[in-house]
Amino acid sequence: MTDTIFGKITRGEIPTDFLYEDELCVVIKDLYPQAPTHVLIIPRKPIPMLSEAAEDDQALLGHLLIVAGKVADQLGVGDAFRLVINNGEGGGQTVFHLHLHILASGDMKEGDLAAGLSR
Repeated sequence: MTDTIFGKITRGEIPTDFLYEDELCVVIKDLYPQAPTHVLIIPRKPIPMLSEAAEDDQALLGHLLIVAGKVADQLGVGDAFRLVINNGEGGGQTVFHLHLHILASGDMKEGDLAAGLSR
């Protein structure tokens, strides 16, 4: 796997304000938000995409979901948010380091957010 901007962010090589940080992941604001609330949860372990996660990544993947709930609560959107994982180029992924998008717009009806989430 080649290094990505997310790898550099998680290692502190690119200065970034973390909304949340622990030993397994970081959370940052998306530079190109698709909703009023749009943040990224990035694991420190560089898994290229969800379909390449291994059995021993199960605890990490569960941790990312727990962090999503905590961060959504901190951002005041804990009762209405969308969690998106793009997988592969055909699935809209452009940065090949697994990451989760938390999106919230106040009213999360189907079709309210842009369908073309990428990165």
